[in-house]
Amino acid sequence: MHTDDSDPASNRPTATPGPAAAPNPAAGGPAGSASHTGTTGATLLPPVLAGRLSPARSTAVAARVGIALGVGIAILFVTGEISHLIQHPPDWFWWPANPVWLYRVTQGTHVTVGVMMIPLLLVKLWSVYPRFFLKPSVRRALPEALERASVAVLIGAVLFQIVTGLFNTAQFYPWKFFFTTTHHAMAYVAFGAVVVHLAVKLPVVRQALSRPVTEPGAEAGEPGPSRTGVSRRAVLTAAGLGTVVAGLAVAGQSIPFLRWVSLLAPRSGHGPQGVPINRTAAAAAVTETARSPRYALAVKVDGRERGFSRADLEALPQTDRVLPVACVEGWSATGHWSGVRLRDLLAQVGEYHGGDVRFVSLETTGIYGSSVLPHTHVVDDSTLIALRLNGEELALDHGYPCRLIAPNRPGVLQTKWLKSIEELS
Repeated sequence: MHTDDSDPASNRPTATPGPAAAPNPAAGGPAGSASHTGTTGATLLPPVLAGRLSPARSTAVAARVGIALGVGIAILFVTGEISHLIQHPPDWFWWPANPVWLYRVTQGTHVTVGVMMIPLLLVKLWSVYPRFFLKPSVRRALPEALERASVAVLIGAVLFQIVTGLFNTAQFYPWKFFFTTTHHAMAYVAFGAVVVHLAVKLPVVRQALSRPVTEPGAEAGEPGPSRTGVSRRAVLTAAGLGTVVAGLAVAGQSIPFLRWVSLLAPRSGHGPQGVPINRTAAAAAVTETARSPRYALAVKVDGRERGFSRADLEALPQTDRVLPVACVEGWSATGHWSGVRLRDLLAQVGEYHGGDVRFVSLETTGIYGSSVLPHTHVVDDSTLIALRLNGEELALDHGYPCRLIAPNRPGVLQTKWLKSIEELS
């Protein structure tokens, strides 16, 4: 029988038995960090750590968790920008008065999704952190340095947003900067860093998502899941469950029927007259002026001014409305409000010409001692100068002798302890 000398099988060398080679973590073998993170470079991690890295750390896990993080950060950016524009509206911005619950939904979503990002971020960092310890190649030193710097900016910005946001929900401010403006500015840094990171990693992400999570990764040298230890599917399942639990833990502060499971919600829904408060009359230093028998609400319209005592306001036609108080910290509560419709009160003084209306509080020490209400809300039937809440005379901490309550508006702009109302030209 003729044997072809070109047959590979006939020329294959015979293996010599010998001791098995020990796995080299730095070389990207199954025990090495490089192989578990989708790379083949040497690692700076100590061998004792590099040899124990879980194979569940993979491009498959990082890509899927990263997509969820990207969606969450996009939601946070949009809802946060809405809240900022409502509080600091440019000339072009328009915000409707209805539906009355819209701001309640957007801000509740903002805070709840922010908390849900915590377990996702932890899993993402867990899955990719060995990459930070790979030895950079001389040939790609600059690109790799720039990539790691951009990732550092991304991680720092997202962590800053989550930590300061959590502290804000608890009204704990251990810093000297103004939270609102700083949080808003860093939102652009975080969102921009996410966009850049996704653009750089898009080919890797697309390839990882095109494979089942149990297959070897999208980058060279990445093995399939190990037969021992936690699996990739288990990591993703745990990340999903942790995200849901984190959301449920705080969602009750804006979704009433979930309050019984929201053990970590900063606001339980309880407070004077069934509605929580953020700032008391004592903290605002208005206790005496609000109770003064000489109190009169100054209303200025069409160049005319008139003062209204509490009794004068009670003598005017009263309107009842069910409206939520929705705070920027994410909590909200519904109240049954009674009082004078704003447009009816303005008509008692003069002709309203359609401009914005400014409300000034008796409070002089806070940063929200005044607010401006746009025309859309001024003429809405549900905008009241409230005198009563849930069938009772308005409590002092809720704004006695009278306060603004308007639909679809942040709580910080629902000015309490009203001193004056003025139409702006």
